[in-house]
Amino acid sequence: MPVYRLYEAPDLSEGLLPPQLSELYDGGLAIPEGHVYANFVSSIDGIVALEAGTAPSGGIISGRNEADRFVMGLLRAFADAVLVGAGTVRAEGGKALWTPDYIFPAAAKAFADLRRALKREKTPRLVIVCGSDALDPSEPALEVGALVLTTAASAKRLRAVLPRATQVRAISDTDPISVDSIFDALHADGYRTILSEGGPRLFGELVSRDRVDELFLTVSPVLEGQSDKSFGMIRGVDFGRTPKRSRLLSVRRDESHLFLRYELHI
Repeated sequence: MPVYRLYEAPDLSEGLLPPQLSELYDGGLAIPEGHVYANFVSSIDGIVALEAGTAPSGGIISGRNEADRFVMGLLRAFADAVLVGAGTVRAEGGKALWTPDYIFPAAAKAFADLRRALKREKTPRLVIVCGSDALDPSEPALEVGALVLTTAASAKRLRAVLPRATQVRAISDTDPISVDSIFDALHADGYRTILSEGGPRLFGELVSRDRVDELFLTVSPVLEGQSDKSFGMIRGVDFGRTPKRSRLLSVRRDESHLFLRYELHI
């Protein structure tokens, strides 16, 4: 199942990986300290979210491709924290954990070795941006512990229903919560190398404020079609005639799936 390297920018730093990860990734990978990077899987026609974001879209669009799951695990292994919107948590259907070994258990030991080498905690911290009180307390990710960033109006209700392992922090008086407030909270807890896994609205807000350094994009060989309930990677932000530019850093391949890495806000 290894992905095969087709292209890398000549100035791209190639960090050392544990042998199993290096073999599966066909080389090394380095994520600079303090970087914010995002990971999405998209159909050929640019769809990343189905059924208005209520479906577990990533697995559907990727076809649960093993190489895509490996890359997700590898990117999580570099992160201090994984940042997601509450809608993404709800869409996963009550069973997901945002850890490297959950998404690709076959490399659990190698992921743990990498995190030790990077001086990371045992698992990345799951950080959920929730502008309302719409979270299911039975979500496994909440039962094992997460950080929920929310508004003052929602914090009291969330604290009353969510498991004790999950910390609820009010960081805003208004919804939507500002990007600056999110990053102030992350940095206050020492989380600086951040992986964003969606959804499209949160990612759009991050990109609009130039807070995302890199994008890892899996292109799955499917066509999903367009409807009012199918979204692209960015929602709620229109860059119009001044689109955000990017630079291709690497291309890898697993059969008909492509794994692209871009530098953003160049």
